[in-house]
Amino acid sequence: MKFSGLQRDVLSLYRQCLREAHKKPERSRVHFEQFARSEFHKAGQLDKRDFAAIEYLLRKGRKQLELFSSPAITD
Repeated sequence: MKFSGLQRDVLSLYRQCLREAHKKPERSRVHFEQFARSEFHKAGQLDKRDFAAIEYLLRKGRKQLELFSSPAITD
């Protein structure tokens, strides 16, 4: 299956979020995974042609990922 550039960016961000969740302590890992899944699920309701909203959510997601990637954030 071929994906557009924007779709690849979304999938890449999702995979990065799950990878970062696996770096967290086991007791809080589930919370990070559930948060990522719920945020992506909510965004899945957008119209696929609403590029501005998708790009905005990608930027927001990358900023959140950067914040949650900090070793100081454990839960």
